[in-house]
Formats: sequence, C-alpha cells, structure tokens
Amino acid sequence: MKAAVFYGPEKGLKIEDVPVPKITPDQILVKVAACGVCHTDLHYLEHGVPTFKKPPIILGHEASGIVDEVGAQVTQFKKGQRVLIPAVLTCGHCAFCRMGRENICANMTMLGNHIDGAYAEYVAVPAKDVLDLPESIPLQEASIIADAISTPYHAVKNRARVRPGDTVVIFGCGGVGINAVQIAAACGGFVIAVDVNDRKLEWARQFGAAETINAKSMERVSKAVKKLTGGGADIAIEVIGNPRTIEEAMECLRVGGRLCVVGYTSEAVSIVAGKIMFKELEIVGSLGCRPLDYRPLIRLVEQGKVDVKKQVTHRFKLEDLDKAFAAMKEGVSLRSIVVP
Repeated sequence: MKAAVFYGPEKGLKIEDVPVPKITPDQILVKVAACGVCHTDLHYLEHGVPTFKKPPIILGHEASGIVDEVGAQVTQFKKGQRVLIPAVLTCGHCAFCRMGRENICANMTMLGNHIDGAYAEYVAVPAKDVLDLPESIPLQEASIIADAISTPYHAVKNRARVRPGDTVVIFGCGGVGINAVQIAAACGGFVIAVDVNDRKLEWARQFGAAETINAKSMERVSKAVKKLTGGGADIAIEVIGNPRTIEEAMECLRVGGRLCVVGYTSEAVSIVAGKIMFKELEIVGSLGCRPLDYRPLIRLVEQGKVDVKKQVTHRFKLEDLDKAFAAMKEGVSLRSIVVP
C-alpha cells in the first residue's frame, strides 16, 4: 500500500510502498476513506517536536474509512462498515480512565505518534476504540470529527463549560478554532472570534461568530473585547498556542472569568498571579476528547448542528500531502483532507 512515512525533521516525509498492516485478534483493518491534515503534523515536520515512536512512522491521526478485515475476537464490526477512528486510543484501566478522564489516559496511544497513522491506504486499530458512522454523514468529511471537531467539543463543553448567554472570545480561527466557534455558538454563547486573517474571520462569521476582531494592527485586543462586552468576556478560549495570545486572552476576561488553553506551546507564559487571585479567575487546559463524548458529537453532526461538509475546503491525493501542508501554512485552507 501507499503511505506517507516520516523519517524525522531532517529527512521529512516520503510517499512509499509499505506492507498492509497485519491485525491482531482484537483489531480491525480499515481502508482509509480520508485523513484530515492537522497542524500537529507540522510540529513533527518543522518545529522539532518528536513523535513518541522513533521514526520511521506513518503520520496522520484524523481518519474515517471502511472496515476491510476484522480480528478473530471482534464481534461489533463487520467488513464494509463505515467507521470513525478517534485520534487517541485509551487503555481503559489506568486511574484517569477509571475516573472518566480517558482523554488524559496515562497509557494513551495516538495515531501517527505512538503507532502508524492514517496517511495511508490502510490502518490497523483496536476495535474497542472505533465508532460506527451513520449513513447520513459524508464519509470523507467525517474524518475531521476525529480531532478537529472532537478536541474543541471537549474544550467548549467540558473544560470551558460554555452555557447559553455566555460571552466567549476565541483566539484563532483555523481548523480547530473554527469548530470552537461553531460549538460555542451551538451551546448558546455570544462568540467573538479573533484572528489576523480576514478570510478566517469571514469563515468564523459563517460558523456562528456574532462579532469578529482582526488583531493584526491592534495593540490590545482586550480593549476591543471589553468594549463589546461591557467589561470583559465570561470565557476566553486560546486555540493558537502562542504565549502572547494566551496572555491577551486572559486580559479579555471579566472578574470571575475562565480561560481555557487548547493551543500547544513549549514556551513559558507570563501571567500576573495577583490578577488570578483578585479577580478569582480560572485557568484550565484542554486535551483531546473523552471517548464518551464522541457519540453525542456524532449526533450533532447527523442533526446538522455541526457542519463538517462546509469545513473541508481542500482535498489532496496522498502523493500531494506536501501541497496540503503548504495550503495550511499559507492560510488558504480551512480544513484539508487527504484521500488515499
């Protein structure tokens, strides 16, 4: 089969012929319909972030497809079934899994990081983690549910805890950020979207933002947010992973507000602790999505309350994966998928 094999930051990705994975009795083999192109892969390729498994490794962690083969112990799936593969697979028995916080599983396994991923024609995964997909959801576009939608769903619903009437300022309107906008609006939030790209801000309006702010030539976004809200936002969500925007997001909060950090950065963030205490602010992190949240999320997509089809602006062949990353870096794509 064809696959995009990562050999490390210096050697990069190579499209190669590799053997089709052999499945164990508890696994299924999925013929990949599509795999979403995520900024996380750029961290591996260009920013020096190591994969857990030493290269070579097949990247790609947002996959949907068709069951091609089932292991001897698998009873819940059959050949030809449409499925979604979560980006992160959990152990189910560590302390965090037992507490219902599987998204921070002590033994988590991520596609395209710990094990071979889905920038390939086939991928082998444990059957226990896979979800069936309703016929009403387009199979290729469904791939982005695995991370680009599930990650902000967990952030908005469980960590930021957006409620009807909350004012929510969201920094970053890329593939994950736009879904934070969409889901926060679906929860009844008054959403203010912040970015430096007018095209992305227009997308944010299409997906439910009540107001948008272009921060490119603005010294302090917090001033504009406080003017719009009459004192500050109830909730700020940072989806970029930039120390400066994390700091600015906190400055946007009203007294008693909540900051939710979704974006990744390895750099230190400067925050005045006195403000946290005097304003009684909350700062929470958000990582991935719990398995139990995928089913209601799929229902929201099925009901049309979360739109996947409109988000996929670009499609690429596996051989053109480099063009997908280029489109992402240039900011011309909302969400791209690779169709092997």
